[in-house]
Amino acid sequence: MTNYKKNKAIHIALWVAQGILAAMFIMAGLMKASQPLDALAESLPWVTSTPVGLVRFIGISEVLGGLGLLIPSIFRFKPFLTVWAAIGLAVIMVLAAIFHVSRGEFTAIGMNIVLLAFALFITWGRSKKTPILAK
Repeated sequence: MTNYKKNKAIHIALWVAQGILAAMFIMAGLMKASQPLDALAESLPWVTSTPVGLVRFIGISEVLGGLGLLIPSIFRFKPFLTVWAAIGLAVIMVLAAIFHVSRGEFTAIGMNIVLLAFALFITWGRSKKTPILAK
């Protein structure tokens, strides 16, 4: 396989990863930012013992991070922001894992690790392997 084909395959894999991760964070973030806490507590029991402001802040951060994975790269306007969005989402996942460990919710950590891996893959790929250039 030539170097061009390898880079093209990684470029495509990065777009797929960006789309999946963006969809996950935008959906989860909208849920945390907009749903009433009673409805949200049915699927996320930790929200009942967390301040409402923090739950909403996490939701807004996730939505913005998800949008940041796509919009700068799609429009090729300051595409380095995609890397920063991926780094920010990776930090959120590390903090979420620490939060779940502190509460003894070890089953939730698996998803944090998967999403962290996606974010780190995007960070590496868009900063080192196949960066998207600005117009």
